[in-house]
Amino acid sequence: MKAVQFLGSVPRWVFSRAAGGFDRRAFYNGLSNVVMREVTPPQLPNDEWVRVHTRYAGFCGSDKNLVLLHDSPSTSPFSSFPFTIGHENVGIVGEMGPAAARALADTGIGEGSRVVVDPLLSCVPRGISPVCPACARGDYSLCSNFTEGAVSPGFSIGTCRDTGGGWSEQFVAHYSQLIPVPDNVSSENAVLIDAFCSSLHPVMRNLPGDDDTVLIIGCGIIGISAVAAIRAMGSRARIIVLAKYKFQADAASRYGADEIVFMRSKQGADYYAELADKLGGRLLQPMMGKRIAIGGANYVFDCVGSSTSIDDSLRFTAPGGTMVLVGLASFPKGVDWTPIWLKEIDVRGSFWASTEEFEGRKMRTYEVALELMRTGRLDLSPLLTHRFALNDYRRAIETNLNAGREGLIKSAFVFD
Repeated sequence: MKAVQFLGSVPRWVFSRAAGGFDRRAFYNGLSNVVMREVTPPQLPNDEWVRVHTRYAGFCGSDKNLVLLHDSPSTSPFSSFPFTIGHENVGIVGEMGPAAARALADTGIGEGSRVVVDPLLSCVPRGISPVCPACARGDYSLCSNFTEGAVSPGFSIGTCRDTGGGWSEQFVAHYSQLIPVPDNVSSENAVLIDAFCSSLHPVMRNLPGDDDTVLIIGCGIIGISAVAAIRAMGSRARIIVLAKYKFQADAASRYGADEIVFMRSKQGADYYAELADKLGGRLLQPMMGKRIAIGGANYVFDCVGSSTSIDDSLRFTAPGGTMVLVGLASFPKGVDWTPIWLKEIDVRGSFWASTEEFEGRKMRTYEVALELMRTGRLDLSPLLTHRFALNDYRRAIETNLNAGREGLIKSAFVFD
């Protein structure tokens, strides 16, 4: 079968880093680490695993970071090469190991079932018992054993050479990773779950009160999902979003943002001044460097993870407020950490998804999202703006690298 893989070759990494500054196609041409090739379908690691035939596979912001080699080398021990890319998946259950079939007998999941796959390869999928303390309390994203157990190292399906990934016709998953998709939830909706849960998880762990003011920096799929998550959780907090493009702002407004500030404007607007005004604060100019904000938002969700966004987030967090780092950050440079101690800011990180308290129950973040969709409280399908065949993977990469020009919010590979 055909699969788009990341090879993990150091010479190819060097080539892409050197040539990519002149032509970005060097990050995904035939000499790069990102290639389409014929591969043997992955085998079931043991009888607790199942085969999943891909129907929709999302293109994640982390996949774009992977293509552009923006990931920190510190994460490389948590991958095994070559791996098939793709951790955002909706598929149909195929071959089932005997133990998997027995375990799923009372769940309604069987061959032919439509499922989403929670891709994290934590203790249970890896066959590790007893599970680590993080997994015991349901914090699977904080697992201590991403490099141990029944399959090769990898945070998730899509970074592990043994499992395959969604950027191919099929992959394998442990039975514990399967979550059935309700009949009234479309696959177009379900494939957005992983991206949404990257925001739902930090929002549920840092839920703003009705009287709070929230600033969301970044208005891609993660920023829009943060808006949707806050509203889906019932918070009536005032939400201000910092956006680059009008199509992003329109989507954020549809999902419940109260006010939009644009980073760019033909009129040359000063977004620092506009943010300070909307937040009821004021700006002070130091003897050198960026202005510092007096006042700010009670909660700031940085949904970009760049040096600029982190710096801005810290500056516009209110004294005693909380700044949540949602966007993936690898090498932030030029960040002034002064606001952390000057304003006693609580800085919190967030990684992937986990287990949440929802309506009196403990549920995986993915399950919460599906419940919101099933009950009509959430519909993300309008955010799936672009669809591609797997053979068009290079065009998909190019479109994602030019999201502003292309009007892209979220894209996915679709399999017939």
